[in-house]
Amino acid sequence: MPYTDPSRHVVQLHVTEDCLDLPYTREIIGRSGLPVTVLPPGGTPDIAGSYPASLDRGKRHLLLCRNRGRFLKPCPATREYRCCGYQVLNIGMNCPMDCVYCILQAYLNNPWLSFFVNIEDLFAELDHVYDGFPDQFFRIGTGEFTDSLALDSLTGLSPHLVRWMRTRSRGVLELKTKSVAIDNLRGLDHGGRTIVAWSLNSPPIMAREELRTASLEQRLRAAARCAGWGYRLAFHFDPIIWHQGWQEGYRQAIERLFATVPREQIAWISLGALRYLPSLKSIATSRFPGSRFFYEEFIDGLDGKCRYFRDLRVEMYRFIAGELAARAAESTCIYFCMESDTVWRQVFGFIPEERGGLPAMLDRSVS
Repeated sequence: MPYTDPSRHVVQLHVTEDCLDLPYTREIIGRSGLPVTVLPPGGTPDIAGSYPASLDRGKRHLLLCRNRGRFLKPCPATREYRCCGYQVLNIGMNCPMDCVYCILQAYLNNPWLSFFVNIEDLFAELDHVYDGFPDQFFRIGTGEFTDSLALDSLTGLSPHLVRWMRTRSRGVLELKTKSVAIDNLRGLDHGGRTIVAWSLNSPPIMAREELRTASLEQRLRAAARCAGWGYRLAFHFDPIIWHQGWQEGYRQAIERLFATVPREQIAWISLGALRYLPSLKSIATSRFPGSRFFYEEFIDGLDGKCRYFRDLRVEMYRFIAGELAARAAESTCIYFCMESDTVWRQVFGFIPEERGGLPAMLDRSVS
């Protein structure tokens, strides 16, 4: 069943004692109406069972704690594939939704959800980095280690981020989600500096492999609402997964996208074929024994991740990129996430360096 607000899956809050008196923590506790367990600094929820089986229960528990490291870091790319130069803003870890292919299952080793409540430190770091690099354009996103909006009705973080970015002309904020929890974005003076983004896929993949997420139609209606509020949009077909009828599935998603959303407000659309850490296969297939796509043929990529053979990736990319190019505005940047120059050349007929590099291509689409 599609979830319009995945935060409703959370049944218990856990708060470390050193965060308990922060006004922001008290705000979240009051808003949630959930029972609260107080833990010592550095303490963690006690979730029965061993990881990863404990993920099913852990995703119902939210830990409010401090981030004692850096909030803003470059995307953890690899030199073997083209990266877009994204800056990842780490607001928390894990997600209440449950996608079969989610790399966090192999990347993390604890089952609960975490959210960082020391937002004064977050914004102090953002100010320091932004002011310290006056010649840099920042594309900042919060959707790397968690979904940007899945917990937003509990945390209320998005208005703080949107207001901070509103006056920063040398950057944009991207909020990427599979939910439709957008109510906190309504009525904000965003100054055109925030992009609201959705991950999309072939409808059969969304229905079978993306648990507790919004449906295709729900996501697109939410995108249309955000467009009506003046936000620019982005979409990510990632991971593209081969399945019987994949051409019709991706064509249908693309047709519905452009029938619902004004194309002129789409800043960029990314494409990325399924890739995963080798350890993910055993975790995902044990948790989701009915899922079959991990049993297709894969090869070890240059980054150590399992990928489809290049010929199959190119076939899928050419089809999907062609469907997009036939409908997208000229200003929309259609690009690959983590692909080689060889694939760029085979699909698009150019490599990013010939157009100033991928970061510059994306910067131009929003500057």
